[in-house]
Amino acid sequence: MRPSDASRSREAILLLALAGFNAGISLRCVEPMLPRLAVEFDSSVSAAASVMTAFAFAYAGAVLVQGPLGDRFGKLRVVTLAMALSGAACIGCAFAWSLGSLAALRFVTAIFASASVALGMAYIGDVVPLEQRQPTIAHFIAGSLLGQTLGPLFGGVFTDWAGWRASFVVLGAVFLLVSLILFVRTAQSWPRPAPGRFSPLAIHRTLLSRPSVRWLVGTGVAETFFFFGAYAFLGAFFKLRYDLSFTVIGLLLAGYGLGGLLYSALVGWLIRALGERGLVLAGGALGCLLFAAVAVAPHWAYTIPCTLGLGLAFYMIHNTVQLKATEVAPDARGAAVALYASAWASGQATGVAAMGVAVAWFDYAPMIAAFGLGFGLLGVWLRSNLQRFRP
Repeated sequence: MRPSDASRSREAILLLALAGFNAGISLRCVEPMLPRLAVEFDSSVSAAASVMTAFAFAYAGAVLVQGPLGDRFGKLRVVTLAMALSGAACIGCAFAWSLGSLAALRFVTAIFASASVALGMAYIGDVVPLEQRQPTIAHFIAGSLLGQTLGPLFGGVFTDWAGWRASFVVLGAVFLLVSLILFVRTAQSWPRPAPGRFSPLAIHRTLLSRPSVRWLVGTGVAETFFFFGAYAFLGAFFKLRYDLSFTVIGLLLAGYGLGGLLYSALVGWLIRALGERGLVLAGGALGCLLFAAVAVAPHWAYTIPCTLGLGLAFYMIHNTVQLKATEVAPDARGAAVALYASAWASGQATGVAAMGVAVAWFDYAPMIAAFGLGFGLLGVWLRSNLQRFRP
């Protein structure tokens, strides 16, 4: 790659990380709002969680089209347009008149907001050599992680200070600004659309005929089913057990993002010290231990290191599997990464839905610990099965 091309690629990756930052805020900002939404719309917290489930399901479906669209029309072009449309939909959330309308508008927001991370990873796979790819992906994901770090705090502060509706207006405006910056800085490098018929379902069907892709998809579902099934309800758990303000709950939940940023800073050392197999095993064990610790913590202050450590644990597994997603199908990288992104979004949606049902029957603490155990067992399985993701 020529120096000028490398420079443009680095700038594009930075801008895609900026887009991922705002998508990360959008993904996580609702968590501390759940108790307030339940009161305002006269529903239970489990019912209010449908707003999060709708976002995750839309994310899961949309990326299946966005991946092939990125391969066909250019990844930067698709992300730029998607950020503009997600901004408009996000502002619409501020005018929701019922829980159902808010869930529907969040669904539309997610259809477009989901483009930045999956296509960003695929773009990195296109322009970054394999030996440099895992650290580059980890640093790229730091943008989304920072957004996810600030997302609960953003949602909690606005809920306390100006109301939850104001948060969606501000977030939508930022989406529009990100789209404008991407257009100005990258439009000149957008490729010509590839010729031929656009058949995203046929592409995915072909990819799913490969065993390595099927293992990747199954793992993507499992990792977020267990992790976010538990983590998404920590805010409601903290409110019930400790009666904290939404701002404090947002600060506690932001620990996940800080832990992910810690992983991004330590990724090179961790890979050298543990290797991929040790990394996934340690991530699963740490996640299992910390979810159990949160469930039995006698005071909310003890949960501070736990939420930070949970972010570190998740990305020890998640980033390792993300790397496999960029390797598993080099001939259709955008579509393969999209399948993986769809899988982990589906896992998150079904995990949150399953946890909502489970806590109604068994309460928060035992189910948080149970989902943490599932995450730990996934790490054990991955240690012996990473070879299944080879193309």
